[in-house]
Amino acid sequence: MDAGDFMNTDGIMDMDANYYKPLIVVVQAEDAGLSVRALVERKLGVSRSLLSRVKLTEHGITVNEQRVYTTATVAEGDIIRIRMEKETSEDILPEPIPLQIVYEDEHLLILNKPPGIVVHPTHGHYTGTLANGVVYHWRERGEKVRFRPVNRLDEDTSGLVVIAKSPYIHQQLSDQLQADAITKRYAAFVYGVPPERAGTINAPIDRDPDSPHVRIVTPEGYPSVTHYEVAAEYGDGAASLVRLRLETGRTHQIRVHMKYIGCPLIGDAMYGLPPEAGELCAAWEQTAGRQALHAEMLGLTHPMTGQWMEWRAELPEQLKRLKQLLEQ
Repeated sequence: MDAGDFMNTDGIMDMDANYYKPLIVVVQAEDAGLSVRALVERKLGVSRSLLSRVKLTEHGITVNEQRVYTTATVAEGDIIRIRMEKETSEDILPEPIPLQIVYEDEHLLILNKPPGIVVHPTHGHYTGTLANGVVYHWRERGEKVRFRPVNRLDEDTSGLVVIAKSPYIHQQLSDQLQADAITKRYAAFVYGVPPERAGTINAPIDRDPDSPHVRIVTPEGYPSVTHYEVAAEYGDGAASLVRLRLETGRTHQIRVHMKYIGCPLIGDAMYGLPPEAGELCAAWEQTAGRQALHAEMLGLTHPMTGQWMEWRAELPEQLKRLKQLLEQ
């Protein structure tokens, strides 16, 4: 995206409170004669599917404030505006749930999710989710925004979650996610020590045919890549702290991959050790209270400013206590 072609819309009031601030492109000499579609795809990275939705609205796509087709050609100096209608999550009940807000602007919301809470309502979890709390938070601020999580964490995994506040921001961040341009780093306390201090687990993952909620490593699975590094060892190799970076984002990926190399997560009821593993393991499991996994760092390029941004979230108290127990 060329800063000379894209105008920051801060301070520009849209004609209708039902629309987000417009994305604006000023046509340069070298782009004269291109179609609106080609230019906004090139300069703004707007996907064709999103553009198809936008063009159906009254003020969705204009050139010099005149509604046009996406096939219309443009001349030097023309001003293209892309306006997206604001949406709300009508199917999500607002609830006053405490949120740990790490960062928020008009485009992004970064949260530190506690363990024991689901990100989005699902069958059996219609209330008490992160989404319910976020929708309430926005309603109290008078913001008309739809809940659009970019990444998700398991119910009992804590850490950083990014939520987009417009369809354009969601599309841009989803593209970054697909291109492995968003950095996600995790801390995990595991049984044993990986065979190498640092390495890459490249093992495809899919559902267990005998238990659809469980994932397994299988040659027929989807490509799954996890990079890891051992940060600390405890009890003569009985356990270790491992830091991980995901290259792909499969369901339960870290939990499955660590079990695959013989180092399941402490406290992981689905993939961890059985109860008969011993009194010491039982104490660790009880202290952890859930799988000992925390999304501690998140980095991305802000879609509107082009600036690389990073956020960090320290270990929650539960895992700090586990760390102290392991160090003893």
